[in-house]
Amino acid sequence: MSDAAALPAAGTRSRDFAALAKPRLNMLVVASTLAGYAMGDGESLGALRIAGLLLGTGLVAGGASAFNQVMERDLDALMRRTRTRPLPGQRLQPLEGLLFGSAITLAGILLIVASSNVLAGAVALATLVTYVAIYTPLKKRTPLGTVIGAIPGALPPIIGWAAVTGELPLKAWTLFGIMFLWQLPHFLAIAWMYRDDYARAGFPMLPVLEPDGRSTGRQAVLYAAALLPLSLAPTLMHMTGVTYFAGALVLGLAFLVLTFRFARSRAMKDARRVFFGSIVYLPVLWVLMIVDKL
Repeated sequence: MSDAAALPAAGTRSRDFAALAKPRLNMLVVASTLAGYAMGDGESLGALRIAGLLLGTGLVAGGASAFNQVMERDLDALMRRTRTRPLPGQRLQPLEGLLFGSAITLAGILLIVASSNVLAGAVALATLVTYVAIYTPLKKRTPLGTVIGAIPGALPPIIGWAAVTGELPLKAWTLFGIMFLWQLPHFLAIAWMYRDDYARAGFPMLPVLEPDGRSTGRQAVLYAAALLPLSLAPTLMHMTGVTYFAGALVLGLAFLVLTFRFARSRAMKDARRVFFGSIVYLPVLWVLMIVDKL
C-alpha cells in the first residue's frame, strides 16, 4: 500500500517541479532562440551543439520562471488563474523552488557556454537577471513593468545570434526589436482579460489603473503599428527576400486589425483574438524568416 501511494506522490511532485519551469510556455523562447541562430551569419554549430544551445536556453527560461513563482507565491495565491500553482497550493516549499531554479539555471548557462560561446551564455544570464531582479519587483510597483519585462522577453533571438556568430550587430538587434514590440499587445491583451485577478493581487497593470480600457487599447494599437514596419526591416537589411516581406506585411496588417478591433470595442472576445493572434503571429514570422533565408 505504501509503495503504491508513493508512486502517484512522486509523479505529482515531478509534475509540480515541471510546472515551475513552464515548459510549454518556454517553447516559444526556445523557438525564438532557434530563429536568432538561423538568421545569424556564422558557421553551423552542428546538430548536437544546437540541441545543447536550445536545451540550455530552455533551462535558463525555466529557472527564471521558477524564481518568479517563488517571489510571487503570495500574490499568486490571490489570483484565480494562479492559485493552484505548486507554491501557493503548498505542494512545494519556497526553498525547493529556489534550489530547483538555481540547479536548472546553472545547468542551462553551462550548457549554452559549452555548446556555443561565452557571449551567448552572458546574454542568457542577462535575460535571467533582468527578468528576476528587475522586472519581477517592478511589476508590483508600476504599470511600466510590462514594458520593462519585454526586454528580457526579447533577448532569446540575441542568444541564438550570439551563439553562431560571437557578435551582436544591428541585424541581431532588429530581431530583438521585433520580439520586444510583439510582446506588448500580447501582454496588454492578457492584462485586460485578467484585470480582475491583477486588481485582486494589487498589480498596478494598466487595465487596473484605467478600467475603461481606452489607454490599453490605444497602446496595443500603437505597438502593433510600430511592429509592422520593423518586421519588414529584415528584407530592407538584406537578411530576407520578397517572400518574407510579403508574409510579414500580411501578418502585420492582420495583427494591427485585431488590435484596432480590441481598442474600439474593449470586449473580452476581441482581447482574446489579440492574444491568440499574437501566439500565431510570432512563430509564423520566424518560420517565414528562416525559410526565406534558406
